[in-house]
Amino acid sequence: MTTKRTVAVLGPGGTGGLLAALLSRAGHRVVCLAREATADTLRNTGIQVRSRQFGDFTAPVEADTELREPVDACLVTVKHTTLDTALTRVPPAVLGDALVVPLLNGVEHPAALRARCRPDRVAPGVIRVESTRVTPGVIEHGSPFVEIDLAGDGVPRSRLDSLAAVLTAAGATSRVLEDEVAALWAKMTFLAPFALLTTRYGLPLGEARTRHREELESLVAETTAVSRACGAPADPAQALSRFDAFPPSAKSSMQRDAEAGRPLELDAIGGALLRAADRHSVPVPVTTRLVTELRAAGR
Repeated sequence: MTTKRTVAVLGPGGTGGLLAALLSRAGHRVVCLAREATADTLRNTGIQVRSRQFGDFTAPVEADTELREPVDACLVTVKHTTLDTALTRVPPAVLGDALVVPLLNGVEHPAALRARCRPDRVAPGVIRVESTRVTPGVIEHGSPFVEIDLAGDGVPRSRLDSLAAVLTAAGATSRVLEDEVAALWAKMTFLAPFALLTTRYGLPLGEARTRHREELESLVAETTAVSRACGAPADPAQALSRFDAFPPSAKSSMQRDAEAGRPLELDAIGGALLRAADRHSVPVPVTTRLVTELRAAGR
């Protein structure tokens, strides 16, 4: 039997709201950290989930604007564009021994979190899920899966295994990977070409990969080359086959943000890729052009 845990969720949006609801439904104590209006809604109504995988259910959660007591783990599920502001809701002294689990896009955020929290308690994760916050406290989970890879250089393996077991029992199939860099870049090698290409041309993946095939192939080659330079094995042919197997109607989260007029995670994805390429002297001309064009468009 899994011991009951207390888990804070910083940013109960599409991803965080779903995980909060699943953990609550599994019997754990969940504290969502958000703005006052959102916190009020969650306290009053809980989190309502509409899911192909889990069905429809409502889960009660606690909610506050700031963490006020120690927890076992804190899931950081905000967008990179709001990370600095959101972290003010989590005083490091209150976190204490808690695992801090960022589930963000990009590869640079673990260093920022380790500068603020206990370095040996920061356990970066990669999540694969399609989940959207319709309104505060209402989550639509569209994918027939929730999968999480956990890592964490210097984090005790027993802590990672224990959290992975809790998440898996709640419905978010989780595993622990030995190599943090490889885990983060495995997502980046897919995410960066997907986000940059679909957002630049405003097209779903099926049209983008057909009409802009040469650019997609270049983006994949450049991204996997940077990944290898950073110490994370990557195969461009295998990466390209993932794009061809992906549903043609798929849109990247960056593209959806652009369509909705929200700030883009362009710096966390494209900017981080360019900075890594520069550090390792890897030429990335197509990536550079697309990032430059998106920035010029006010993205």
